Amino acid sequence: MKNIKQNPGGKLGKPRLLILGCGDVGLRVLALLKQRFRVFAVTSRPDRCAELRAAGAIPLVADLDQPATLARLARLAQVAIHLAPPQSAGEKDRRSRNLAAILPERATLVYISTTGVYGDCGGALIDETRILAPHNGRAKRRVDAEQVLRAWARRRNGRLAILRVPGIYAADRLPLARLKQATPALVAADDVYTNHIHADDLACIIVAAVDKAAPLRIYHASDDSQLKMAEYFDLVAQAFGLPLPPRLPRAELERVVSPMLLSFMSESRRLQNRRIKLELGVRLRYPDVPGALSAMGRAGLKQVQ
Repeated sequence: MKNIKQNPGGKLGKPRLLILGCGDVGLRVLALLKQRFRVFAVTSRPDRCAELRAAGAIPLVADLDQPATLARLARLAQVAIHLAPPQSAGEKDRRSRNLAAILPERATLVYISTTGVYGDCGGALIDETRILAPHNGRAKRRVDAEQVLRAWARRRNGRLAILRVPGIYAADRLPLARLKQATPALVAADDVYTNHIHADDLACIIVAAVDKAAPLRIYHASDDSQLKMAEYFDLVAQAFGLPLPPRLPRAELERVVSPMLLSFMSESRRLQNRRIKLELGVRLRYPDVPGALSAMGRAGLKQVQ
């Protein structure tokens, strides 16, 4: 994925790059790449065009759920970053299928997947070769997306990198509302390991994957932390002057939290992240959660709004 120097058609100038799903992380990626690329940001919402244009992108209104709207994207750019999540139901990711149908031959694609594809690993330390065992519909749709895009890459000589991403956090992406509501966490005996990446570091990893990732390679886009979930909530609470969350055994907690939250509390794993460091040359700005929260505190972010 190296030496991307010109745009399709051989015209001199900045190469073209497409971002699909240009939300918070996409905007952070855009800020890093807009000097090197002519960036096209796809949105299904016309009201976001002004925001994307102000951020330095060329907005395009298209909908991954509506294949007819994607025709204008075909052959537009040889580099694409796919941040769009699957639709909210089913076990197949129709959005990635629709995208694969219009991606040009020999394109470079970075797909942002999830570590949920592994399911529960019982707290084991795992690398990218771990067998996939998705437990819920969200994770099964992500596995399907990975398979669809790998098939596209093999069929069309595409260059695909898959980043499996854990919980994303930043100063404006913290569980403050949950802490204010005193939503309980698990007691230590029932708690699970959870993994994290700061949104700014994730953006840098995505850029590194565009530049350096090997074709058909999978990477854990994760920091160095090895925290239990309740420890994470405690750290956030302490950094922002909030009460620590109460603790409940799993049998009791199941009766008071949402099914989605419970699903996150039912999977335990620790991620190795050597590949992003050795192969992509990534140096994490926020290598662990405690250090990041300390930095947020020093920046004056301890006052909860």
